[in-house]
Amino acid sequence: MLDSAQAIVAEHAELERRMADPAVASNPDRAREVAKRYAALGPTVAAHHAWMRALGDLGAARELALEDPAFAEELPALEATVTAAEDRLRRLLIPRDPDDDRDVILEVKAGEGGEESALFAGDLLRMYLRHAERRGWRTDVLDATESDLGGYKDARVSIKGRGNPQPGDAPWARLKFEGGVHRVQRVPVTESQGRIHTSAAGVWVMPEAEEVEVSIDPNDLRIDVFRSSGPGGQSVNTTDSAVRITHVPTGVVVSCQNEKSQLQNREAALRVLRARLHQLAMDERQAADADARSSQVRTVDRSERIRTYNYPENRISDHRTGFKAHNLDAVLDGDLDPVIQSCVDADEAARLAALTGR
Repeated sequence: MLDSAQAIVAEHAELERRMADPAVASNPDRAREVAKRYAALGPTVAAHHAWMRALGDLGAARELALEDPAFAEELPALEATVTAAEDRLRRLLIPRDPDDDRDVILEVKAGEGGEESALFAGDLLRMYLRHAERRGWRTDVLDATESDLGGYKDARVSIKGRGNPQPGDAPWARLKFEGGVHRVQRVPVTESQGRIHTSAAGVWVMPEAEEVEVSIDPNDLRIDVFRSSGPGGQSVNTTDSAVRITHVPTGVVVSCQNEKSQLQNREAALRVLRARLHQLAMDERQAADADARSSQVRTVDRSERIRTYNYPENRISDHRTGFKAHNLDAVLDGDLDPVIQSCVDADEAARLAALTGR
């Protein structure tokens, strides 16, 4: 496995040479593609160099120890450095999800539980928006349907990273583990006797696809327009600005009504449709690949209950990794990194075990 690092080091050097090529520099799209790949390989190349330096230091110390026993005292520490460097390099060499550098479209939908579920869906949406703000990501609510008490029956938000993120830091690389059923245990605002209820909301995360990546035949689309509903300003409830798009071959239906113009809602709906079709293709690919499916924490089954939010105990529990913490208030305020990192670590360990057979 470590032998493959040599190929990455060679590719990184070749990319550096191409970045200095005027022909590449004069083509913005090509230059961006090369720079993105160069940045993605950087941590692996740095880890390889660190491993080689550690091996060199250990080899030199062993030779010196043959002449001067005092150097033997340094060997355990140097061996530990080599082991740590090798472990980091192995982890960076694990095949990555090809979509890890992508932005995402995240959907939150109320489930069983009526108004309480809609209120919880609203809490989840705010949690993701605040988490995105903490990480410096940009967000745009594409569509949302509010409930009577101020929650959300459903909502879709675009989350975009900034610049060329380091491997594992882009929105999809982090948020792909959020897809599934989220369960809440608390006393609802609609409960007069103070009894704890359990309800749930669903989260669906999709990597955002570019227009050139997902080919949509206009003849496969049925587009309906209707009058927007819910709170809003001028044009809401007065014009047919809301758009519903049905992709006939797959039966996927997307509607958007947040924007004031029909054109804006149509473009937003097409963004979501492209993401859903890309996700369908991913799910089919994963379902056909048993090894990939078994090595991932994230599941194709959207009905999986992945997490519980227990308000009376201020506890957050992830059922896939066993992660538990009593800081639910902080998590709901966007401090999601420790929870997500437990999923990243578990997924990485499973992938590594699948590669090494351990």
